[in-house]
Amino acid sequence: MNPLKLAVPSKGRLQEQTIDWFAARGITLKRTGSGREYAGQVLGVENVELVLLSAGEIPRELAAGRIHMGVTGIDLIREKIPAWGAAVDEIARMGFGHADLILAVPKIWLDVENLDDLAAVTAAFRARHGMRLRIATKYHNLVREYLRQNGVADYQLVDSQGATEGTIKNLTAEAIADITSTGATLEANHLKILPDAPIVKSQATLFGSRNANWQGAAGVARQEILDRILRS
Repeated sequence: MNPLKLAVPSKGRLQEQTIDWFAARGITLKRTGSGREYAGQVLGVENVELVLLSAGEIPRELAAGRIHMGVTGIDLIREKIPAWGAAVDEIARMGFGHADLILAVPKIWLDVENLDDLAAVTAAFRARHGMRLRIATKYHNLVREYLRQNGVADYQLVDSQGATEGTIKNLTAEAIADITSTGATLEANHLKILPDAPIVKSQATLFGSRNANWQGAAGVARQEILDRILRS
């Protein structure tokens, strides 16, 4: 049979917007059972199973080929899948869930206005304190590659899985790299975004797995979903 497995975010505003996006294309996503169950169904296209996962889990499942299509952020795909272009196809950007992965430093760093300034400060910081300047983030792969490309070398990344903006106040980091949509939380924590291009401009996107089994019913369902998207 090999039904197409479509993964969408399991909760929150991202799930609601995903459901609305598919509904506008004649595809109904319905969560079944109680609110605590991660199960659902798809109406409007035959042989499609709905899988409810966190947005952070979807990249891994796409790369492994355990799901055929999934909705998640561009930032998560590029962070979590090495050589992501060989593992997934970008099918459609969905127009919501916009956010930028940025670098931010304390506003009181008046002499740091761009990446060149940051590179100079990291070298001076190590000379003065005998340790590397710490940048808190959960996007280690993306940030490391971005800094390498821009000539920033004398730093260390420290892991932060929540409330990254507070790490500077808590003295566990000197700078941060994090996702932001409005910048309000950064402003509240007296941080400024370095105005160089963002590390990644992200939004909710429908991806397809290159490693899934597309034989039979899954391939037919895929074509019908693509036709619905193209007609919208």
